[in-house]
Amino acid sequence: MTRQLTAPEVRSATFVAETRTFASLPPVGPPEVAIAGRSNVGKSTLLNRLAARHSLARTSKTPGRTRGIIFYDLQLGGPLGSHPSLRLADLPGYGYARVSQTERASWQQLLEGYAERRPTLALFVVLVDARRGIEAEERQLLEWLATLSIPVRIAFTKVDKLNASQRGLVRDSLRSLVPRIATGTPLLVSGQTSEGIPELWDAILRALSPSVEARSRTSTND
Repeated sequence: MTRQLTAPEVRSATFVAETRTFASLPPVGPPEVAIAGRSNVGKSTLLNRLAARHSLARTSKTPGRTRGIIFYDLQLGGPLGSHPSLRLADLPGYGYARVSQTERASWQQLLEGYAERRPTLALFVVLVDARRGIEAEERQLLEWLATLSIPVRIAFTKVDKLNASQRGLVRDSLRSLVPRIATGTPLLVSGQTSEGIPELWDAILRALSPSVEARSRTSTND
């Protein structure tokens, strides 16, 4: 019998900080889940849906508004064991043409430092527009993340805009991705309709495990 998944109750969702340099990252707190994707992938809408809030993350018709890492703390209700809280890290949207090479380089330095050295980073969610599929920049990001000891999950967004035959093509294309470049089956999600949100929450909660504590100890001992 298939287990029925539901999204947890989000009792509170608060802005913590926005940082553009590794040195100014907020102090380590709850386990963190990084959300990355192209600047027009629907990241802010999805973050708001995860947090069950209308305007926690700013949405804009102009892509590329997120210029640093934005952190949000979520307090969760329900039977979640030892992880009633977590932190979401909203990463700058890549693929935005109107950003200077200097700013792109600073983003790369920030994200590399964050992914490689943040001890509480529990999961890296890579968002991909289901209508476009995985392109060169996503593939480069996934290949780099595969060299790090961080669980990675792919979530295809905007699936509400696909018809039945297009969904079938997306699902067929996913088979070649597992388990080569990510942990678990890629998810089909929509920030507009909530489709796939319980499954994404399930992946997030499964990642909040003792492995975070182990990674923290390893970082401390380096």
